[in-house]
Amino acid sequence: MARHNEIGAKGEEVATKWLENKGFSIIDRNYRKKWGELDIVAEKKGLIHFVEVKTVSRKSYGGHFEQEINNYRPEDNMHPWKLQRLRRAIQTYLLQYYKSDPLWQFDLVCVFLDHEKRVAKVRLLENIII
Repeated sequence: MARHNEIGAKGEEVATKWLENKGFSIIDRNYRKKWGELDIVAEKKGLIHFVEVKTVSRKSYGGHFEQEINNYRPEDNMHPWKLQRLRRAIQTYLLQYYKSDPLWQFDLVCVFLDHEKRVAKVRLLENIII
């Protein structure tokens, strides 16, 4: 597995555990179609959450990560083509698994990893318009 894929997989594991600790029920992970992928599908209080996970690996200093210091944000990697692929995957998922039109939203989880110190920081951006 390539290094960036390892980092992404670890970030998804961290995000999944974090969401579960916050009261989310994980419904599905890594839902893949030719036209897009959903990292995590979760539910909380009757609302379906389609969660994209963006992970960066950097060193941490005193509880702060290098990205925060240099104003680097994982969400900057959400390019228009990625959003279009997410929209298609969400539509397909809803059509495949739900007969009615459930309440749902799109969320982004940003995971900051420091492999050497084995620490992570998670930030949730909720209800993003895609």
